[in-house]
Amino acid sequence: MYVSRLALDHYRSWEHLVVDLAPGVNVLHGENGLGKTNIVEAVEVLSTGTSHRTSSSLPLVARGASKATIRANVTDGDTTTTYEATIAARGANRARVNSGASRYLRDIVGEVPSVTFAPDDQRLVSGDPATRRNFLDQAGALLVPRYADMLQQFTRIARQRAALLKQLGAREGAFDAALSGLEIWTGQFIEAGLALTRVRADVVDRLAGPYASIYARLASGRGEAGISYAPSFAEVLQARQTASGADGEAAGDPRPAIAAHFQRLYAGEVSRGVNLIGPQRDDLAVTLDGMPAREFASNGEMWTMALALKMALFEVVAADRGASPVVILDDVFAQLDESRREQILAFAAAQDQVLVTVAAAGDIPRIVGGKDGDDAHGPAVNVIDVARLARGADAPDAPGAPRGASAR
Repeated sequence: MYVSRLALDHYRSWEHLVVDLAPGVNVLHGENGLGKTNIVEAVEVLSTGTSHRTSSSLPLVARGASKATIRANVTDGDTTTTYEATIAARGANRARVNSGASRYLRDIVGEVPSVTFAPDDQRLVSGDPATRRNFLDQAGALLVPRYADMLQQFTRIARQRAALLKQLGAREGAFDAALSGLEIWTGQFIEAGLALTRVRADVVDRLAGPYASIYARLASGRGEAGISYAPSFAEVLQARQTASGADGEAAGDPRPAIAAHFQRLYAGEVSRGVNLIGPQRDDLAVTLDGMPAREFASNGEMWTMALALKMALFEVVAADRGASPVVILDDVFAQLDESRREQILAFAAAQDQVLVTVAAAGDIPRIVGGKDGDDAHGPAVNVIDVARLARGADAPDAPGAPRGASAR
């Protein structure tokens, strides 16, 4: 599977863009600020429904525009499918497949799998929990059918419950009605939160084994890395751990314990106007030799763990789909030492399609081996000059897309 053509309208800095891509290695080179990262980010958004660069859709839409459009022709064997995503400055994001009926973007998430390696990947280990939750959500979107629906439903409920908490704290409106409404929304919050927590726990379980193996290989056996799920709803894991013995009795229901905990938190939640527990506060615990990696690992070890996390996601998605995801290497080489650069290049060379961004033609890495090359010269590389794209010099025609390319 590979993206053979990508067309963008009013996406970030690109007013219009059409670019042909090839299987194997594609290198987009150009000075910083030309929009090369925006091009590969569009593939990530089409794939996962989100971007590693922002938590909101609004920055994806060009200034002054009401929406941005991403269209991609995706070739799989003898079949080419056109996926279209419409990113709204306000309102729901929409999608179409082969110009069919409009649907929500989340309905096509994961159909074009991709894994992105980016300069800030080290923050998966060193950063705050929100960074790791975003990784979990992208992994869930790629591995679990309807995960995006589940996450969207929980987010809607969490916002409504938080709004009621703020209303109660401000003593606005009918207090008794708000209090009754809070009880209803708390029940829905627990139900949706438990469902999301269980799915996230399964995703982490699927990633843990490959992650440990890949880290051991990358680090040449120096240190033992691990990941585990750290849910805010800790009662869920406790219930899992008290699952039945030989008689097959089901694990206890964690809902009453969580509901009782919410009652204890009531005053604090009302005074602050926020949900104090729930999946919106989950974390992914990353350890090295049993110790918290963000506190004890060196910068080099953190980079290796971050690479191992992304490679583990790639491996699990590839096994799940029976096809290699698109690999996106967004300006990562300046951040890596020679050893890690070689590791990621060796990994990338074996994949069906790789999209690489570099600042200048001289920064284009030599990718050894690969599907279509040899060890002496490396695989064939499709080099794309982003400055020429911005001038419209190489823009082909695309069905349903404007001719040429232009950037703001």
